Amino acid sequence: MFITPAYAQAAGAGPTSLLTSGLIPMVLIFAIMYFLMIRPQQKKMKEHKALVEALRRGDQVVTQGGIIGKIFKVKDGENEVEVEIAEGVRVRIARHAITSVISKTEPAATPANKA
Repeated sequence: MFITPAYAQAAGAGPTSLLTSGLIPMVLIFAIMYFLMIRPQQKKMKEHKALVEALRRGDQVVTQGGIIGKIFKVKDGENEVEVEIAEGVRVRIARHAITSVISKTEPAATPANKA
């Protein structure tokens, strides 16, 4: 029994759209990744940068290693601060290694602020 060529051929596939086949799912995946992963990380980095730039003498800080100390000296030209971790014990720490500020000091009063 022979099958005629007309019956043996599969039905032709309709034209597939680029949008439905792969572009739309990829765009959705990227959008979800952006809003769930990239955007919060950028916000956190911006907050940490502001925290590090606002460091000043007298602030009590916590480092990435868990050391708690008081800032003794802020070196402006360099990216490090000098932290006093015990009476008379001072260590130099990179600014970006400070994770949080426990207590901030009040800004020094200037003659313009006293009036």
